[in-house]
Amino acid sequence: MFFSIIIPVFNRPDEIRELLSSISTQDFLDFEVIVVEDGSTVDSEEICRDFESSFSLCYIFQENSGQGFARNHGMRKAQGEFFIILDSDVVLPSDYLGKVFRAIQRRKLDAFGGPDAADSDFSDLQKAMDFAMTSFWTTGGIRGKLKDPAKYQARGFNMGVSRRVFEEIGGFADPNQGEDIEWSIRIKKAGFKLELIKEAFVYHKRKNTLISFAKQAFSFGRNRVNVSRYHPEAIQLVHCLPTGFLIFLISIPVFGLIYTPIAKLELLALGFWSMAILVSSGNRFGSVSVSLLSWATSIIQLVSYGAGLLLERVKKSIAG
Repeated sequence: MFFSIIIPVFNRPDEIRELLSSISTQDFLDFEVIVVEDGSTVDSEEICRDFESSFSLCYIFQENSGQGFARNHGMRKAQGEFFIILDSDVVLPSDYLGKVFRAIQRRKLDAFGGPDAADSDFSDLQKAMDFAMTSFWTTGGIRGKLKDPAKYQARGFNMGVSRRVFEEIGGFADPNQGEDIEWSIRIKKAGFKLELIKEAFVYHKRKNTLISFAKQAFSFGRNRVNVSRYHPEAIQLVHCLPTGFLIFLISIPVFGLIYTPIAKLELLALGFWSMAILVSSGNRFGSVSVSLLSWATSIIQLVSYGAGLLLERVKKSIAG
């Protein structure tokens, strides 16, 4: 068996049904699926049973320990040569596994990360969230659009490692605080070849409200600082840009009170950025509604991530 697909799930039976349905349509058939129920109060066992006749599926229930450790449990049970890690809120195109297999063989990869995208039937808000997380005009350019695929840091919603990687360096070191980024860095430091497979994208159904999206982006900022506890070099200039954007927004009314010429220049810059968002989103999705929502989600993503990173860095400095 070549692939073992590891899926942690927590109180999301509807999501897991949709993901398993997409797995059942794959044109590459040499795989098994391991669903690790991480202490859910609303479990997915019955749903998983519905797919046992479609492919090899193992359902495991464990006490809640966090998605990172749930993935580790799944990998310890896996039989395949290569482990694919997916979040429960993604959907796979039918050629996903085939693309991953061919890229691994051709490029001799030990590990990989793949990007995410919005499917055509996603809601306007889901498309706008996808734009904010993947656009050049936010910090999304580092998520699946790097010119050098070797610089990519894989994310837990769509990544994979060989059995050898897992056996030699272990799994996730943290349950749920940027554990995927930490693992990516550790994999590369150990000398393994981890690269982006650009064509191996998944459709990612993100949080369904602006408030939950803001909370998620805030946690991403905090998580980046947590990763730096393991790897000090994990925070680079690009990760500080959202905090710079937050300070920039706060400075506009401040300069409006004390020195209006600077405030006018800042408003001009903000206007240019806003127009770039509207045009870029409009070109991608062909929708005025999605463009306007993309402007809102882009601001929310940058401000929330920047605030999370700033707060956690302050806390880390105080703690010494």
